Amino acid sequence: MTALDYDNLSGRPPGALLAALSRLSRRVRSVQDQVGPFAEAWRSANARELSQGSGPLWVALGDSMTQGIGAPDPMLGYVGQLASRWRTRGDEFRLLNLSFSGARVADVIDRQWPAAVRIASGPGLEIGRVTLLIGSNDLLRAQFRSALPGDVRRLLDRLPDGTAVGTLPNPQAAGLNAVVDRAAGRVRVAELRRTGTGWAWRGKLSPDLFHPNEHGYAVLASAFERAFDEPVPGGDGRPASR
Repeated sequence: MTALDYDNLSGRPPGALLAALSRLSRRVRSVQDQVGPFAEAWRSANARELSQGSGPLWVALGDSMTQGIGAPDPMLGYVGQLASRWRTRGDEFRLLNLSFSGARVADVIDRQWPAAVRIASGPGLEIGRVTLLIGSNDLLRAQFRSALPGDVRRLLDRLPDGTAVGTLPNPQAAGLNAVVDRAAGRVRVAELRRTGTGWAWRGKLSPDLFHPNEHGYAVLASAFERAFDEPVPGGDGRPASR
């Protein structure tokens, strides 16, 4: 499997609430209109990284936040900004962004991570770092919300030691955050609960007032950067065996 075989779209229509908001609000619609172009931009970028890049793979997993939806350009999302910072420091890697808008934890388990493993099985390829930011879409419906802690636990059991996992500031994400906290030491915690709310995010949100803009994504990039700057006791980068 190559990156060209991978589609950075969910293949699902938007939820009823999001569809309604997009019809009613030009601001929401302007952000949702980014989904297709951003997905195509990452698909093309993945192909370039695999064919022309060098170094181990950095696999980015997640939903619209990992796509950078809300920023004026895909590379101004947190993944793109973090890539720029690391490359400025001289880090060598091939960025493989397998996220897609609307993704839930089950999508990472069933589609995104298996795709990463298949791609990394190619000659000369290995996974060197993994970032994960997921769960916001699971919070939108009761059936997914109740299953979220168990689903996150199953996902983390599949990911390599040293994976950087973002917490969520949403109070309804307490179960997810507790699972991430218990895994700390095996995974790196990108702490997003203390990034602030309300006025702290003034000027950092996109027109839909939900997704960050490039300034908000800089905050997320800093959280993941800090997570990698701190060593993980006993982490060796290998997939967990449990």
